[in-house]
Amino acid sequence: MNLQVLATWAPEDGILGAIAPLGLAASRGHCLVVDLDESGPNYPGDRALADLVSSGPTREDLSPIQTGLAQTGLAVLRNGGVGLADSRPVILALLASWPAVVLRLPANPIEVPWPVVKVRPLLPGNLFGKPEPGIVYQKSGWNIPVPAGALALPVPRPGLLAALLAGNHPRRSGWVKAWGPVWERRGPDRSWG
Repeated sequence: MNLQVLATWAPEDGILGAIAPLGLAASRGHCLVVDLDESGPNYPGDRALADLVSSGPTREDLSPIQTGLAQTGLAVLRNGGVGLADSRPVILALLASWPAVVLRLPANPIEVPWPVVKVRPLLPGNLFGKPEPGIVYQKSGWNIPVPAGALALPVPRPGLLAALLAGNHPRRSGWVKAWGPVWERRGPDRSWG
């Protein structure tokens, strides 16, 4: 199994759930993002995971060089309406072929055998429960202390988010760079921390 596999889960914020895997993958460099959410975002691209499940992955799908990874550093495979059970063989083939993979999980949790990075908005008032160590927080406009042992991402610039969601993957960004430590830190419970 590929040791450079992480899954992102952002249950409270759909936008954060859509951009978190892109930021994490962009911080790694050569990486594939695969959306495991059947109702996930319509990421740019010609193919979806559902296409690979129905017709089988091609040599190009399984080759980072063929998909243009050498030029962009990042490839994204939207879901297209297929469940994890049906797509597992294709996902395993992708994991065996790519140097690093980020899996995007749906807001309603699904069980996966890979380390999960929990991503939450850092908001006042503990709206989503007590602050937790060992997860990634997205800072907002409020000056809120970061929980001990957690990673806090700076507020991303709007142009960066627009670029990521349009399929462009900027390499120079403080927000993207802030994701880097996630690849090095994994706790015994397979969460970041």
